[in-house]
Amino acid sequence: MQCQKFNDRWTFEKVDQDDRLKAFYGDDNKIIVTLPYDAMIREKRDKECPAGAQSGFYPGGVYTYEKSFLAPEEWKNQDVVLEFEGIYGTARVWINGALATVNRNGYMGFSVDLKPWICYGQENLIKIDVDNSNQPNSRWYTGSGIYRDVNLWTGKGVYIPHDEMKITTLSVNDDVAVVEVCANVKNTKECSIEAKCYVELIFEGKTVVTEKQNIVFYSERKETVRVQIPVKCPKKWSTDHPNLYQCCVKTYIGDEICDEYTVDFGIRTLTLDPVNGFQINGETVNLRGTCIHHDNGVIGAETFPEAEWYRCKRLKEAGFNAIRSSHHPMSRAMLDACDHLGMLVMDELTDMWNRGKNTYDFSDIFKEEAPKWIHHMVDKDYNHPSVVIYSVGNEIQEAGTKQGSWINRSLCNRFHELDATRFTTNALNGLNCAGKRLKIIMKEVIEKFGMDTQGNGSGGGSNALNSFMSLMSGEKGEFFAKHPLVTEALEECAQSCDITGLNYLSGRYELEHELHPGKTVLGTETYPADIENLWEKVTKYPHVIGDFTWTGYDYIGEAGVGIFHYDGKENFTSIYPERLGYIGDIDLIGNRRPISYFREIVYGLTNQPYIAVERMEHRGQTASKTAWMFKDNISSWTWKGHEGEKASVDVYSSGDEVELFLNGKSLGRKPAGKKSHYTATYEVAYESGTLKAIAYESGKEIGKYELVTADSVKRLKACRVTENERDVAYVKVWLEDEHGVCNPQETQRRIIHAKVTGNGVLEGFGTANPSSEEDYFSDTVTTFEGSALAVVRWKDSNLKESAVLRLWTDDDVEVCIDIGR
Repeated sequence: MQCQKFNDRWTFEKVDQDDRLKAFYGDDNKIIVTLPYDAMIREKRDKECPAGAQSGFYPGGVYTYEKSFLAPEEWKNQDVVLEFEGIYGTARVWINGALATVNRNGYMGFSVDLKPWICYGQENLIKIDVDNSNQPNSRWYTGSGIYRDVNLWTGKGVYIPHDEMKITTLSVNDDVAVVEVCANVKNTKECSIEAKCYVELIFEGKTVVTEKQNIVFYSERKETVRVQIPVKCPKKWSTDHPNLYQCCVKTYIGDEICDEYTVDFGIRTLTLDPVNGFQINGETVNLRGTCIHHDNGVIGAETFPEAEWYRCKRLKEAGFNAIRSSHHPMSRAMLDACDHLGMLVMDELTDMWNRGKNTYDFSDIFKEEAPKWIHHMVDKDYNHPSVVIYSVGNEIQEAGTKQGSWINRSLCNRFHELDATRFTTNALNGLNCAGKRLKIIMKEVIEKFGMDTQGNGSGGGSNALNSFMSLMSGEKGEFFAKHPLVTEALEECAQSCDITGLNYLSGRYELEHELHPGKTVLGTETYPADIENLWEKVTKYPHVIGDFTWTGYDYIGEAGVGIFHYDGKENFTSIYPERLGYIGDIDLIGNRRPISYFREIVYGLTNQPYIAVERMEHRGQTASKTAWMFKDNISSWTWKGHEGEKASVDVYSSGDEVELFLNGKSLGRKPAGKKSHYTATYEVAYESGTLKAIAYESGKEIGKYELVTADSVKRLKACRVTENERDVAYVKVWLEDEHGVCNPQETQRRIIHAKVTGNGVLEGFGTANPSSEEDYFSDTVTTFEGSALAVVRWKDSNLKESAVLRLWTDDDVEVCIDIGR
């Protein structure tokens, strides 16, 4: 089946809910847009927004997208399908005035057969009404409208329908792999025919093996082609070597080619047991995982291959080798990025089953539509070697009930019926599962540890739950995790999954092995600051196959989870204008934060030390704190106005000892490494200059790290950070002194202006500031910690013409960058 993008020249309008007749009187405000186009990120934020902090104070709305298209006469003898990869909100698709379909799950792609509705040889009108006004629905920023690609698929003669070819590695070793190609082939002709099907496996542009089959068809029928192909000396797919093959199937009637359908795939096998853990091609891999939401920061929920690739690459560079899609199926673009970069994927079905978490979530349609969602998810994922685990749900409310255990088993079985090559799990949370048992459990917690009055979150059920969960860390968390009633609540759901997935229940890891020695355990969601303890369990116990932190990359919504408040405010209280969760190892625009470098050291991936300094402007002050937060520190030695004051300096290192120097003078050696929690802390009287740390192992230097005090800003710098751009280019922007050192103090107050000329527009412009009131579509931004991110989108993706991005400050510091194709 042949695909072409269907993204250009859509008419967009935000509908006035109070007077929907205005458009008929010519009083409309329609604009021409190119998809993807997130309508929510363009809304004015509202402190009274019903979703509050959950959506980052972005309101929903009602929107209309329209497009006219010519249906050629030749389509009469072809199948024509329109695929929507993602429309957030209840989407009603109208074709020439007729309602073709309705889709309510905004994370789930869907398709429309156009043939019953279109008129051939003339213009046709497709109209999509999107209603995302019912708030709150999902518990984070969702985006609104058509935020992913729309694709037009056509098939003629004898062809392979989209997503109906599946490639499976049956066996693999260094000498040979056996790959099975199974494809449905459809005959669109009105007569019985015989066709030929050629299957080619290609690696790095060269055909490595070809097979042929003859197929006899009845009229308007599908037949299944199944062939097992040996591949000599296979290039196996793994996280370190993400080798990809292409499978190209060509169909012929006589000598005339009908269809050519190509997909990427990787040769790899998966195994799982409590002795060897999780294995790819027979090699044990510990999952260094992170959870992520689906938004792409300053462009909202808009999904572009370049954006997903950038986010995935930054996570891989930071030491992660696995991503959990939280809490909905992952985009096709991100799956492609994970395949190419060697990132494993846990793809998650949903955040709720029949019991809702928010007023307008998908719980009312789950029972009816879940089988369809699973089928679509497996079809989407099957040929992606990166996908290794399916999660049937996240912190499901009814998981601790008899009905919940039945639903869980049914969902896992359905996944296995469609895909027997991957494993299932459920991200179980003890608080959710406990149900009526919780009152008894908490009574015992209070009797043992006393009442904690902190963290009385408000602003919605989600915030209140997260606040309550933050009390369940440390000793209380250990006690809670091992409670017999928690075991009772988790038991049946956990056992019907291949992997026992636990959210914030690391205290159960050893107990689970005692209770069920044949099972493996996975930390499906964990506190980031607890990584040292968590990773020790992963490396110590073979049945614990990995850890997924919340979270690796910052995101819009669930705002304020990780923001430090020094003014008496509490987290989880829906504080405007907070917009971001602010608990990512990597911030919203791709900068690694200190927790990221600490994690990389704990993982054992680097010998280089790292210096982080607690913010001196808050020295001696008390901040709010949740279990998701690490430290309020940055890697800077620029603290003008704090001369002579004591700075708290952490040196993170895998070495058994570190030495800190200030302006060449040693401040002494201190123990570090695992025995000292990978941290040596110094109290240093601040003076400008150079702060340097050297790490040692058994007396031998293994790495060093240096901070230099910055002078006044003299230069504005810009650099493209995306690659292989087709639709958008990311440009990182930062301010530095004449020696190339960033001054985060001075750049907190700098305004940067942006203008794009040529074949481009400014699609997004913003910073990692979690509380800014600036929108992401202005042509000015106030820098945060010295940097910003500009996203340039091509006006016409078919033209090779460049776009030029000009950036400047009010004091005439300027830079231009050519965004060539």
